[in-house]
Amino acid sequence: MSGLNSMYLILILTLTLLIAHAVVSSKLEAIDVLLDRLDSQRSSPSVQESAARAVLKRLLPAHVNSFEFKIVSKDVCGGHSCFLIENYIQPSKNEPEIVIKGSTAVEIASGLHWYIKYWCGAHISWDKTGGIQIASIPNPGSLPLVKDEGVMIHRPVPWNYYQNVVTASYSYVWWDWERWEKEIDWMALQGINLPLAFNGQETIWQKVFMNFNISMEDLNDFFGGPAFLAWARMGNLHGWGGPLSQNWLNQQLILQKQILSRMLELGMTPVLPSFSGNVPAALKKIFPSANITRLGDWNTVDRNPRWCCTYLLDPTDPLFIEIGEAFIRQQIAEYGDVTDIYNCDTFNENSPPTNDPTFISSLGAAVYKAMSKGDKDAVWLMQGWLFYSDSAFWQPPQMEALLHSVPLGKMIVLDLFADVKPIWRTSSQFYGTPYVWCMLHNFGGNIEMYGILDAISNGPVDARISENSTMVGVGMCMEGIEHNPVVYELMSEMAFRNEKVRVPEWLKTYAHRRYGKAIPQVEAAWEILYHTVYNCTDGIADHNTDFIVKFPDWDASPKSISGISKQNHLLHTLPGSRRFLFQDTSSSLPQAHLWYSTEEVVNALKLFLDAGNDLAGSATYRYDLVDLTRQVLSKLSNQVYLDAVIAFQRKDAKALNHHSQKFLQLIKDIDVLLASDDNFLLGTWLESAKKLAVNPSEMKQYEWNARTQVTMWYDTNKTMQSQLHDYANKFWSGLLEDYYLPRASTYFNQLSKNLRDNEKFKLEEWRKEWISFSNNWQAATKLYPVKARGDSLAISKALYGKYFGH
Repeated sequence: MSGLNSMYLILILTLTLLIAHAVVSSKLEAIDVLLDRLDSQRSSPSVQESAARAVLKRLLPAHVNSFEFKIVSKDVCGGHSCFLIENYIQPSKNEPEIVIKGSTAVEIASGLHWYIKYWCGAHISWDKTGGIQIASIPNPGSLPLVKDEGVMIHRPVPWNYYQNVVTASYSYVWWDWERWEKEIDWMALQGINLPLAFNGQETIWQKVFMNFNISMEDLNDFFGGPAFLAWARMGNLHGWGGPLSQNWLNQQLILQKQILSRMLELGMTPVLPSFSGNVPAALKKIFPSANITRLGDWNTVDRNPRWCCTYLLDPTDPLFIEIGEAFIRQQIAEYGDVTDIYNCDTFNENSPPTNDPTFISSLGAAVYKAMSKGDKDAVWLMQGWLFYSDSAFWQPPQMEALLHSVPLGKMIVLDLFADVKPIWRTSSQFYGTPYVWCMLHNFGGNIEMYGILDAISNGPVDARISENSTMVGVGMCMEGIEHNPVVYELMSEMAFRNEKVRVPEWLKTYAHRRYGKAIPQVEAAWEILYHTVYNCTDGIADHNTDFIVKFPDWDASPKSISGISKQNHLLHTLPGSRRFLFQDTSSSLPQAHLWYSTEEVVNALKLFLDAGNDLAGSATYRYDLVDLTRQVLSKLSNQVYLDAVIAFQRKDAKALNHHSQKFLQLIKDIDVLLASDDNFLLGTWLESAKKLAVNPSEMKQYEWNARTQVTMWYDTNKTMQSQLHDYANKFWSGLLEDYYLPRASTYFNQLSKNLRDNEKFKLEEWRKEWISFSNNWQAATKLYPVKARGDSLAISKALYGKYFGH
């Protein structure tokens, strides 16, 4: 009998596995149909070849005639996307030397990048992370040959996705077309073929909502300001930083059309927004019977109705379908039929009213119906962040109900935080739903050396080769860009790698490419950084808590752990319900996140400095040197802050004065260091904001938006800082000297005064003084430099000697 039972169980298990495999196969076959349809809609080969040549001309104008580009069928690549690098037959003077073929212009650009990296030793990163190193590329006529049969590189998965819905606010908000053109070139060279394209959507919404009798005055209360649009779009806030001028709306629509046009020329598939249910308050009055709910508070101080508590139209209400369809159709009317893939995150931070799977399934079906009525071929791309951030709600029955609420192959999930907390492992591959393995990496656009290089090398490969894998892409979903270029270079390569990368060997070639020559000290430094800074395996999301830029808002009196601000720093809820462990509950002192030996990283800095004579002329080296010096000094400052607080608690006035003065001096010294590199200046951020303004009123508003986002972020009252203060903190010269320094100074002055008067720390008094100062600074218009001053190498050497010379 037991034998029969065992056979029965084996049979059931086998059937279950076969069914699961069949479901996965069906969904992936639906993705193949989607890919074929998208391929059939791409720009013509001649348009794509011209677009790829234009990328080459902007990158390597002297080598325009050295390469021949050609679009080829996927059949040449065995049915996949690929690029091929070959020698040109019988090259002669002024003839091409290298032929690069690809299934799209993105593949051609990726092949060009691969060639100049691995045959010419060149390097490409963002301008703000040191830019390009192309001095190692030989002159035209002397390019290195590839092996006789050429090189073919396939994509192991179809897509390389790019952007987070908040990157538009943290990094792109003040960009003009000139900056966007550079970014799209960078995307193409990195192989990105599925980018988010969110610009200009407020202009589309203006046209849609006015057809539903919503006035511009109503929309002024609905839209956020330029630097806060991402959160207005997600229904977290309304009105904050606004209103949006018609000039802004018109500018952004024109810019979006330029962005989409270039993406399409290069063979990319842009991802457009869709309707998530976020509506203006006035809609409730116009449609009183509609199922519109006012949401709860999102990180305000006093629930101010001017920007708190937005309105959500229930997806099952017929009006939801009507508005969602109208939005998709309006986009098609403006841009043409440019994509079938639409992003929607209705349930991020907004849990459904019940966890009944049947109800959740009906919600998902309604969201998709609104898309598909506007575009019959629509595919829903959803961020999977909610399954991590609100895991208590999204248990397996609820997840499966949502993921299976749409037709086969009509949903793609972004496993948004797979570099740290992969959901695919714990959800049976998203219950058979196609997904993209993503690296989140950065919160708030903070400047911090951080990464998990082994996870980047191993994670996508492990996911792709796992049993019944439904992985269809890799992606980069950072909240802000233009930092940690090593992380983004390796992550981009995973779009074209079938096997795991041996990171130590890869880093040696990376350093050689980035600086244009092999320097033993730098290679040794990168080996240290690999095992320290770029090996964060503790799973803590928030790694930007250095006390200079995220100053502890707490009562420093002895044994006053209960006095720590309830608004932050214990288990602080931030955008997306992220939880940031700022306070070590085993200690009465704040603890900045640290995951490595600071002593080892100081040694890495010494090695970097030792290479200075060989690399002083390298912009990439100078950027990395400044960033590494900043990293080392900011970690030192954390300990100095704690020393000052301990001195206060011990009533040691002399030690308090010594340590507080050292902390303030560190801020000043780091500011001088940052001022020596164009890429660490507050002035460039502020000037780019003002540059978009067309009148004095806009200039004032845009500057306030820019200043506020990187400091208080959100609302305050006289005695309570914003719940999101310092979330988007930046190590920028000007910001340290004029904002972080006065803050720390007033805090330490308060400590000293209370110690002299034998009083407990007067936290509220400090807050009043500090918040008043911050409000004035946010509204100010002081000009800051946009050009570097000083010698980075000399300054870094001097600071190393000052703080670590002993």
